[in-house]
Amino acid sequence: MIKTLTKHGNSLALVIEKPVLELLGADAETPFDVTTDGQVLILSPVKDAGRREVFRAALDKVNARYPKALKKLAE
Repeated sequence: MIKTLTKHGNSLALVIEKPVLELLGADAETPFDVTTDGQVLILSPVKDAGRREVFRAALDKVNARYPKALKKLAE
């Protein structure tokens, strides 16, 4: 997909279409991390740190409750 920048006040903006935002799970409220390697612009939605903590707690709970079964499955 080739895009062009749009004038937005004294700045330039890149419009991201809804289907692309849906693929990323992003919306108008999603913060993005903007990085570059000097040649390429990289936009990454910022992941919710709270969600990662909840997932880690659930994983720890399952690992503590079913260690033998998980070990057998891993064999």
